[in-house]
Amino acid sequence: MTNEREEMLEKSATLYFGPWYRKSPMFEATRRAGCTAYDIYNHMYLPGYFDDPEVEYYALNNEVTLWDVGVERTVQVSGPDADRLIDRITCRDLTKCAVGQGKYMIVTAPDGGIINDPVLLHVAQDTWWMQLADSDAGLYALGVLASSGMDAEVTLPDVHPVQVQGPKAVKTLQKLVGDQILDLKYYWCDSYEIAGIPVVISRTGWTAIPGFEVNLLDFARGTELWDAILAAGEEFDIRPIAPCEARRIEAGIFNYGSDITLLDTPFHVTGLERLVEEQPQDYIGKEALERIRREGVDRKLVGIVLEGDELRAEMSEAWPVRHDGRQVGRMTDAVWSPGLKQNIGYVWVPTELAGPGITLDVESENGPLTGTTAAIPFVDPKKEVPAGNLS
Repeated sequence: MTNEREEMLEKSATLYFGPWYRKSPMFEATRRAGCTAYDIYNHMYLPGYFDDPEVEYYALNNEVTLWDVGVERTVQVSGPDADRLIDRITCRDLTKCAVGQGKYMIVTAPDGGIINDPVLLHVAQDTWWMQLADSDAGLYALGVLASSGMDAEVTLPDVHPVQVQGPKAVKTLQKLVGDQILDLKYYWCDSYEIAGIPVVISRTGWTAIPGFEVNLLDFARGTELWDAILAAGEEFDIRPIAPCEARRIEAGIFNYGSDITLLDTPFHVTGLERLVEEQPQDYIGKEALERIRREGVDRKLVGIVLEGDELRAEMSEAWPVRHDGRQVGRMTDAVWSPGLKQNIGYVWVPTELAGPGITLDVESENGPLTGTTAAIPFVDPKKEVPAGNLS
C-alpha cells in the first residue's frame, strides 16, 4: 500500500530496480525509511516520495529533514593544474576562491550554454569537487583536460552527499560534531567525523533554508551515517524527505534539464546573470557570453503565479503559454506553495513580456489556466535565511 497522492500516481508508472543504475550508499536506508517512489537522476535512484509533499514542506520549514542526494555525483578535479582546469570551464572567476570555500558554479559550453550548474567545493589545495546536476559534466571536464595539455586528473571519488536541512539542522549536527559546526560559514566546507565516520560538511543545500550537506567518504558506511543523523535528530522530529519542489521554487532555485538546458545561457535566466563575472583570464564560452552581455537576449526565464485551486501533482511535461492568442513560451515548473498559498512556477517568455504583472494563458495538462509573471525568487531574494547566524 502506498501513501502517494492519487493525482501523482496517475502521472507515474512502476520503476523496476536493476543493476544498470547505480545505488547510493543510503539507498537501502531510504527503502527502510518508507520511500515509495524513485526518479532517475545522473544514472542513479533519487528518492521521490516518502510522505505527502505538504507534510514534507512543513517538516523542512519548521524542523529538520534528511535527504539522500547521492545522485549529486561528485566529480573531482585535482593535480598541479587543477585550478587552471576548473577555472577554464566556468564563467565564474575562481582565482580568489579560497581552500574551504564553495561556489554555485555554471559549467559553460563554447557558445555560452549551460552544461551543468553544480555546487563547487574547493576542498583542498589543488583539489575541487563539482557536485553535479543531472548531466555528464565530468565527461566534459575530462574532454577539456584531454586536449589542454594540463597536468590534472578528473575522477569520481568516494564522496556521497546527504542533505540535513531545516532550522533545526544545526542543532542536529551540533550533537554529532560539536560546537565547531557553528563556525561554518555559508558556502564553506570543512572536515569532521560523525560516529567515527569521516565526512566533509558544507553549508549548502537545495532549499535556501538553513542546512548542510554531509559528504560521506566511505561508501560502505552509508547506512551507519544515515542512522547516526536520524538518531541525533530524533528529539527535533527529524524525518527523511524527498527534494522539496515547493521550497526550491519559492527560493528561485532551478532544476537542470527542465528549467535550464544546454540551449540556455546565464543571461537568459533571471538571477544567473550575476555569475558571468568579468575577469582577465579566458574561459570556454567567454567570447560568446561577452557578446551576449553587449547585445542582450530575446527571451528570459521568469516567475509565474497561477490562478485557481491547488495543483495536486507536479508537471509531467512543459505547458505551452500564450499571450493575446499567440504562443510565446512554455512553463517548466508549477507547484502549490503551502507557505504562499499560491500556485507558482517558472515560465520562458520573450524579453518584452518578462516584467512582472503580465497576464498569460497557460495550456496545462488539466485544462486552461491564467497566470501572471512574477519576480524571482518569490521569497528571501537576498538569501538572508540560509546565510544567517547559526547560533
